Amino acid sequence: MTPVTAVVVAYDSAGVLPACLAALNRDSVPVIVVDNASEDDTALIAERAGARVHRNAKNEGYGRANTSGVLAAATDFCLVLNPDIVLGEGALDALLAAAARYPDAAMFAPRIIEPDGRLFYQNRSLLRESVLGRAVQGDARATSPTGDACAPFLSGACFLVRRDVFAALGGFDPNIFLFYEDDDLCRRMADAGHSLVHVDGATATHARGASTAPKAGRRYRMRWHLGWSRVYIARKYGLPTGAAKALAQNLPKAALNALAFRRQDVERYGGYAAGTLAALRGQSAMAREGLAPPAGERA
Repeated sequence: MTPVTAVVVAYDSAGVLPACLAALNRDSVPVIVVDNASEDDTALIAERAGARVHRNAKNEGYGRANTSGVLAAATDFCLVLNPDIVLGEGALDALLAAAARYPDAAMFAPRIIEPDGRLFYQNRSLLRESVLGRAVQGDARATSPTGDACAPFLSGACFLVRRDVFAALGGFDPNIFLFYEDDDLCRRMADAGHSLVHVDGATATHARGASTAPKAGRRYRMRWHLGWSRVYIARKYGLPTGAAKALAQNLPKAALNALAFRRQDVERYGGYAAGTLAALRGQSAMAREGLAPPAGERA
């Protein structure tokens, strides 16, 4: 019996989910697909592929949905991956072997290859200075490991996690609907004394940005949450929010693009500015989505 359950959160992911599930089925990995109220055939595709499907009545966001999937699993490890990830042959075995080699580590990520063939390696984050105690300069891809390496952060697109550690930390922050929830989880893992390992012998391909089919208004929604989460996560760790700079950059661009009738760019800049303002005013991201606040908190 495999010690791993794969957890895939999907939202209108019918275009990419078959390839993701086929790779997992190749390795005989049991799969839980958490369907975030998709309007396409995502849930049906998952069921036909043999996955166990949890259907959410509403889109619960990335973090909450993944937490529910991981907690529903009964294995020692969970492989959390986006529906636009295709796990390479032998990658799961390599991740599990790394977990055996590094018992003090709790999260393990494969080499993630982007559509242009480049390796994505998260060399910095908004929270990295807080973890290492010093600022890090340079491009996020400037330094890539040539073997297994400890990392301050791992991408939420694909990682193996010890389920007991994940559960003990409470999973992803339930206040975040989208963006920075993986950085936050990694920060809390590090604060709890657990290492994070980039596993050189495991590979996965990532069709970045293809998890959800495009639709009118979705760009605005995503940018709103990006702006909101940026302020929220900075405040959570006592870091500068960067809100003034973000508003100064995005509000004029939104106005100029509105005059030029460029709807997508209005959504891009206006959404980010609106999310930033909402966070500054104390508005909840979950309230915006019509979701209940986390247990123990008032709306």
